[in-house]
Amino acid sequence: MFVLDASIALSWMFEDEATPARLAILESLRNGSAWVPAHWSLEVGNGMRTAIRRGRPGRNLAEQFRLLRKLRIQLDVESFARAYDTTLQLSLEHNLTVYDAAYLELALRRGLPLATADKQLRAAAERLGIQLQPAA
Repeated sequence: MFVLDASIALSWMFEDEATPARLAILESLRNGSAWVPAHWSLEVGNGMRTAIRRGRPGRNLAEQFRLLRKLRIQLDVESFARAYDTTLQLSLEHNLTVYDAAYLELALRRGLPLATADKQLRAAAERLGIQLQPAA
């Protein structure tokens, strides 16, 4: 079990971003599960919208969304309650968006590793002693 950042899920949809390490994270979800903050689905949807508007060639979108729906992804609704205190503080301390800081807060609170492709978020996780999933 781990915390899954939208950057990893989005990378599965594009051949140039779907590295072996990132695909291994996807494979681990076939039998395992991951936690995500409450805004995760909206962030993934927005990433796909941006890619579509930019004309980025991706894998079959309908197929990718079916795949995401089949994965055992657990939505952490408590992340909403932490947005104005713990998450905001992490955001300020580590110069991250509040969206990204929500992944840190969730990993810290649940004591779980973090899977992210975001360099700033990875650096902040390392500073906080959060275990990282390989995502190169």
